[in-house]
This record gives sequence, C-alpha cells and structure tokens, in this order.
Amino acid sequence: MADSVANPSPAAGECMSATTRELAQRLSGTVEVLLLWHPDIERVELSVRDLATGADFHIEVAPGNAIEAFYHPYAYAASRENSHRVVPDETAIVDG
Repeated sequence: MADSVANPSPAAGECMSATTRELAQRLSGTVEVLLLWHPDIERVELSVRDLATGADFHIEVAPGNAIEAFYHPYAYAASRENSHRVVPDETAIVDG
C-alpha cells in the first residue's frame, strides 16, 4: 500500500490528500484500475482510466464490494447505474 502523496494517481488527474491510501492497482491492456481508501471521510473509491483514450470514471464503492469492483469495474459501475435508474410506471387509460 503506497501513500498517494508520494505517488499521485494519474487516474485521478490530480494529487490526492495526504491521507488517501492506494489499496490496489492493476493495469489490464491500457486500462488502469485503482482502489483508493479515504480514511478522513471513511470512503472507498474506484478509479478507472483508459490510458489510450484518457476516458475515466470514479465511483464510490461499499467496502464489502471493493474487491468485486476492483476486478470487474465496468460490471460494477453498470450494476450501480442500473440500481439507481428510475423506470416510471406506465398508465393506460381505457375508455369503457
């Protein structure tokens, strides 16, 4: 585990606070995945960046889901997006 001040995350695009800890880092092709712990606010963050395109995203992760999110970041992000999506009920008016 590296202190992020000594090793700022390129995926975050800026230096993190002195207390932010890098829990895990991996590179798969051109995709860099970081799992970060912010003890001051007691939050875990998943940071994903495609080094070839510069596309990136950051999401908060429940501590119990951190390893799953780290190894399957796109599936985890999609499941979170779908869990927050509101699908309105359709109402049909029938003359009768």
